[in-house]
Amino acid sequence: MPLSSRFLRASGVHATLDADPWHVEAFVLSIDNAEQSHVNLADPANVFYEYLRRIANVVDLVKPDGETVKALHLGAGALTLARYIQATRPGSVQYAVELERELLDFVLEHLPLPAGTDLTSHIGDAREALGELPAGLLFDVVILDIFSGPDAPAHLACTDFYREAAAIVAPGGFLIVNVGDEPGFTLVTSQVRALRGAFDGVAAYGTSNLFTRRYPGNIILIGHAQGWSSEWSDALVAAGPHPATVLTGVELDELTNPLA
Repeated sequence: MPLSSRFLRASGVHATLDADPWHVEAFVLSIDNAEQSHVNLADPANVFYEYLRRIANVVDLVKPDGETVKALHLGAGALTLARYIQATRPGSVQYAVELERELLDFVLEHLPLPAGTDLTSHIGDAREALGELPAGLLFDVVILDIFSGPDAPAHLACTDFYREAAAIVAPGGFLIVNVGDEPGFTLVTSQVRALRGAFDGVAAYGTSNLFTRRYPGNIILIGHAQGWSSEWSDALVAAGPHPATVLTGVELDELTNPLA
């Protein structure tokens, strides 16, 4: 039996929280029996899921260890990354946008945020939310974790949206997009093209064998306004989880070409 369950009326699905039998004070959020997020209340800096760990690694490129950041989370989930940022960079200012109020309420009721977390929540569409943020507010990291499978919302999976997001990324900051896709990586390839219309530097980061496009999985796409540094690639590969690959430039072009 799950620790708790709630029917989300807006989407017509069930959200459940289950205790992780292998980690004390850790829990798994599932939506209609599909695992979405893992939260370790005892150690929020310990990010268990691979794709979330990779996003955390990109966040750590922005500033030296311990320095505060401004972060925008488009798609809140269980707020795993918001917890990570507060644990590793106390005092950071964070905003989270979630389409379903019931999901956010459910998560916070059972999995409270670390003490001192400065997080402002907003209920609504991710793109509309960009225009409702305080004027002049820029973010060191904007994290988009909404796409799941090839049927991504068209108004988000496009260059126009990425340009709007790029306008609120601070100089030196990153837009980070989690793209879950099926074999062939149709969505990944389309999002690489879309990001390249908004950012000078674009990289794809993930488990090495995923880049064969033969397996389903999550690729982290990263946009940076001032190009891409090979030092960042080296740091991300070293950070893991292993084996890891970062593609940029000509190597990344292969993701936008049809499979042979």
